[in-house]
Amino acid sequence: QQEQAESFAFLERAMLIAISLILIILVSQFNSIVKPLIIIASVIFSTIGVFGGVATFNMNFVVIMTGIGIVSLAGIVVNNAIVLIDYIDLLKRRKRKELGLDEDAVLSKEINKECVIEGGKTRLRPVLLTAITTILGLLPLASGLNIDFISLLENFDPKIYFGGDNVAFWGPISWTIIFGLTFSTFLTLVIVPAMYHVFYLVKLRMMEWRKRMGQKASSVTS
Repeated sequence: QQEQAESFAFLERAMLIAISLILIILVSQFNSIVKPLIIIASVIFSTIGVFGGVATFNMNFVVIMTGIGIVSLAGIVVNNAIVLIDYIDLLKRRKRKELGLDEDAVLSKEINKECVIEGGKTRLRPVLLTAITTILGLLPLASGLNIDFISLLENFDPKIYFGGDNVAFWGPISWTIIFGLTFSTFLTLVIVPAMYHVFYLVKLRMMEWRKRMGQKASSVTS
């Protein structure tokens, strides 16, 4: 129990360092705090898929290997969310250019919604391909697929079997990434665009509120 507690504390620090570094890079890239927080939220929500998959299939929870899998999963989930949000921002910049607006001009909620929907449709295939290829690539490692290539080349007998000692070591990492990536793909395609649009509506409400307060202050002074 003491070793398990020490391992869990180490993984907590590693996860916090990884998320902090990702957040710093995203803030410098997007020049915003809201968009990186949406991306980081998708990473945190992806752990629901990990723990749900482990509980559903009644698998053993290995602290070290499952924790390393969660840290690895963070990089993949962030990549998908970045691709989607960056493309939505690109569509918004193109829309401003079409309308002859400034680069920092605020678009209406209808135009923002159109850009979000268009971004989700366009990036659907890349996100799904990334998830499917990663999951399929990890399935042999998760199931412990073994092939004897020497026997295959000499006797044309691959001696294929599943299991072995390696699956006890690499299985928890692989299943963690598979469960988390499956759930996070749904998050990337549905929850992330929805959060993006909701935060944009909040931004518009805040701008309207500030405008009203400014008008009230000017009327009082006059």
